[in-house]
Amino acid sequence: MYDFAIIGGGIIGLSTAMNLANRYPSAKILLLEKESQWAHHQTGNNSGVIHSGIYYPPGSFKAKFCREGSRSLIQFCREHGLDHEVCGKVIVATQPQELPLLESLYQRGLQNGLPVSRITAAQVQEIEPHVRCLAGIRVTSTGIVNYRQVCQKYAELAIAQGADLRLNTHVEMLVKTSEGHGIATNNGMFNTRFLINCAGLQSDRVTHLTKTKPPAKIIPFRGEYYELKPEKRHLVKTLIYPVPNPNFPFLGVHFTRMIDGSVHAGPNAVLSFKREGYHKTDFALRDFADVITYPGFWKLAAKHADQGLREMARSLSKALFVRSLQRLIPEIQSEDLIPTHAGVRAQALLPTGKLVDDFLIVQSENALHVCNAPSPAATASLEIGRTIAGQVPAAQFSQAVFSPSLLNANANST
Repeated sequence: MYDFAIIGGGIIGLSTAMNLANRYPSAKILLLEKESQWAHHQTGNNSGVIHSGIYYPPGSFKAKFCREGSRSLIQFCREHGLDHEVCGKVIVATQPQELPLLESLYQRGLQNGLPVSRITAAQVQEIEPHVRCLAGIRVTSTGIVNYRQVCQKYAELAIAQGADLRLNTHVEMLVKTSEGHGIATNNGMFNTRFLINCAGLQSDRVTHLTKTKPPAKIIPFRGEYYELKPEKRHLVKTLIYPVPNPNFPFLGVHFTRMIDGSVHAGPNAVLSFKREGYHKTDFALRDFADVITYPGFWKLAAKHADQGLREMARSLSKALFVRSLQRLIPEIQSEDLIPTHAGVRAQALLPTGKLVDDFLIVQSENALHVCNAPSPAATASLEIGRTIAGQVPAAQFSQAVFSPSLLNANANST
């Protein structure tokens, strides 16, 4: 009998295990991951950015966790000798109609207490000589890291504190018992008093296994990247972002210098026909059917049809992808780019067609479900894990874990 069992070995599950072990040294803690390595899906395929929190509405969970999480993650990397760099980033307006949006973003950064400054086009070029724009803002607290390394350290620390972490263990069924939950897996049966669902792309399905109806369904969006050839990496010094579309929870195609020195360009955002589908041809009938039979998807598609078509066209046409990059760095050419890995984002979608753009964490009897942990979840992983560890034992099982208003707040998010 375990005191806590966590499903999912991504960055949130591993941080939760580590923080539970810190807070309750005598507790028996189990973590189950179906893959053969940690951080195999969302965490291991993201851009490696330590976000500042500039994009998030002041007072939101995302803004709070990101601001605090950025500081604690950087400190964690320093303490454990993990590769990281606080390099800063620029966000630039390339068209006149983007200037008011850039100013709004600047004001939001100030409201979130971030080190942000307005910079002219000439000042942008002092930082990023190859960028052409009308104006920009500079955020000095943004950084880069290898999140697989971070996850490996979380796992090592959790194991050192006595947690039982198991790879290659797929959850097949959950059964309520008088003491909590029974967990049937391909490697046998486990029992726990309290269950924590950090299953990412499968989080809504794990929620269903506890006979709890999640308030949103996971819709997978694939983000496709290109990489600059080594001889062209000099074109990007730090991180370069466009002004994002405020009506869409994606940041637009941008340039990211990775911690290994490579430079990635992307991602776009296209519907994936498989929850763990990293290639254009990947298809799973169950996953596809889940999407097309969900009323919320069609409401979303109708609202954002133009944007969706542009993203699909850019996915199919390298020339269009390159053109979007040339808005930032005009001298980029098609031959400068080679395809690299893709990632899949677990986007929670309400039946109303509204995207859940904040953290969505729901309690059922003797269980907690992380139903939506969007970016900046990796940046904020220490704070999220610490909060879950602090709230779980005292939680009232009929309420959302952070506040009773959390579900309502998310239902109104766009």
